[in-house]
Amino acid sequence: MSREPSVRGATRRYVGLTALRWLPIGLSTPVTVLLASARGLSPADIGVVVAVYSVVTLTLELPTGGLADAIGHRPVLLLSGVFTVAGLLTTVVADSVALFALAWALTGMGRALDSGPLEAWYVDAVRTADPAAGVTPGLSRAAAADGAGLCLGAVLGGALPLLAEPGSGALTVPLLVAAALTAFSLAAVAVLVVPVGAPRVGGTAALRAALWEVPTVVRDTSRLVVRDRLLRRLLAISALTGTVLTTLELLGPLHVADLAGGSTEGSAVFGVVMAVSYAAAGAGALLAPAVRRAARGSVAVASVGLAAVGALAVAAVAVAGEVVLVGVAFAVFHLANAAGWPLWKDLLHGRVGAGQRSTTLSASSLALMIGGLGGSLLVPRLAEAAGVPVGFWAAAGAALLIAVVSVGLWTPRDHGAGTTGRTSRVATAPLTGGPAAPGFTGRPAGSGPAWPT
Repeated sequence: MSREPSVRGATRRYVGLTALRWLPIGLSTPVTVLLASARGLSPADIGVVVAVYSVVTLTLELPTGGLADAIGHRPVLLLSGVFTVAGLLTTVVADSVALFALAWALTGMGRALDSGPLEAWYVDAVRTADPAAGVTPGLSRAAAADGAGLCLGAVLGGALPLLAEPGSGALTVPLLVAAALTAFSLAAVAVLVVPVGAPRVGGTAALRAALWEVPTVVRDTSRLVVRDRLLRRLLAISALTGTVLTTLELLGPLHVADLAGGSTEGSAVFGVVMAVSYAAAGAGALLAPAVRRAARGSVAVASVGLAAVGALAVAAVAVAGEVVLVGVAFAVFHLANAAGWPLWKDLLHGRVGAGQRSTTLSASSLALMIGGLGGSLLVPRLAEAAGVPVGFWAAAGAALLIAVVSVGLWTPRDHGAGTTGRTSRVATAPLTGGPAAPGFTGRPAGSGPAWPT
């Protein structure tokens, strides 16, 4: 069995696996909504299907996080990949609301299983190798790799349909490539995500005992979240982010397709828009430490400022009448949002220990999905009734609420002028996300929760 990695080795594995995880999602993002639309689904139908995805993910988020804490990170990550591949392949052949719902339900299961184990493994691996090491640099680099994978994937996902025969079949090519890459990532996880910490006892009895632990882990983590003021605020931010991301990734492809003149052309153009946005997200993630220093070490001040910039960017999408302006506004939002995620995750990891880390990350993803579910049910209907710009204005309001909630992220450490903004420390533990629907990435860098991909 491979020995436990060093801090540097764990960081390299985490960054590489993160990029490989999000490359297939980038491939599918430009075409998922357009494929459903080309096969007869209305925006309201797509919203309902996305809601199915969100409900499945919501139902499984905490149990699967508890499962990862109970039986280990690698088995859960492998199972996630299997469901994701199944969802992608079902999407390829889907031609009705029911089949699209099934495809996205399968992907929702994969998403729920994948919402925290890799990050939790990384943090645990770092803590095992060096209890004094900080995790913020690794989280920031992984978020940048996330953005790079999504950027490359979005370019390829938008361009591949242009190389195929015209029609909805052309839009399935990126999904097939995404399925193959996801299968490859399964092999990489099997090799690189080695168990860390005390060895687990194998056998059926041990597995049964671990599964019995899941409700206890979920219960204890839920109590922690309810009682902790900062965790409640962080979950509220996740929920609001989910609403904004769902709006951008549901209405964005349709809006760009209208401006570009057709679905096939729209997929290529939106692929470029998302590629630029993901590149901006990667840059934003790398800027997180500098943003924190500029805010004199205060996560609250940094978060308020970034959320305000994000709200202005979404409002700009509502009034932009040119693809270039839409692309710029998307990029600005993703940059600002991505710069906030490492800071929020830094606070989150400072409030929990290793035994509850995956479950708490799942709680954060759960909140993201709740926001995405609300957005997928309400925003498309609002857009159909009052116009697409009104849907974007609603998302801008949600982004502005993130700034309001961020005021409550103040901690005693925010007092000190000259704070360096290093990784936070809390007595209880040493010292993060995309896809709430198919195409919805839901990751830290982009950021936050995700579409079936």
